[in-house]
Amino acid sequence: MPHAPLPNDVESLKALVIAQRAALEAAQVTLLSRDVEIEKLKIELARLKRLRYGRSSEQLDRQIAQLELTLEELEASEAQLPARPVEARAEPAAAPVRRALPEHLPRETIAHEPASCACPECGGSLRPLGEDTAETLEYVPGRFRVIRHVRPKYSCARCEKIVQAAAPMRPIARGLAAPGLLAHVLVSKYCDHVPLNR
Repeated sequence: MPHAPLPNDVESLKALVIAQRAALEAAQVTLLSRDVEIEKLKIELARLKRLRYGRSSEQLDRQIAQLELTLEELEASEAQLPARPVEARAEPAAAPVRRALPEHLPRETIAHEPASCACPECGGSLRPLGEDTAETLEYVPGRFRVIRHVRPKYSCARCEKIVQAAAPMRPIARGLAAPGLLAHVLVSKYCDHVPLNR
């Protein structure tokens, strides 16, 4: 379908943009209400299916069949609609962020220095570049404590190679629990029969 030529005056162009924006907002509201209706029907359908398997009833079977038919019609009509504008699409959820360990717990710092003070490549002197810090939660009988593993980074003055000590092994990769805490939890649960939610 060929597009109509655009008007030359500014006021007509503004009116055209405002009209298109209003039409776009109306379409977004329609799509949002349709999505809400679909989700509501899916939840109702799941509830009725749960009731159906709890006790058999012809009336429930008719309601389920009617809801399935309505849901299929809505999904089919949604497929015929043009693609959603970029603004109306749902953004993906952000990755969860792990909270820091509480500040009131006592902390112990362990520094992991490289084995040598010279560059393994060229033998040049090393200069500080930064450090990586990782915290684990340890259990000492009767109390908790946080152990900070600090691994300073050094760079060679000659060849720019970065040198850093290897990270200490953890019982659970990327986990916060240290071996003492895991041992305490396992003994409490399986030997002392203490529930985990205590």
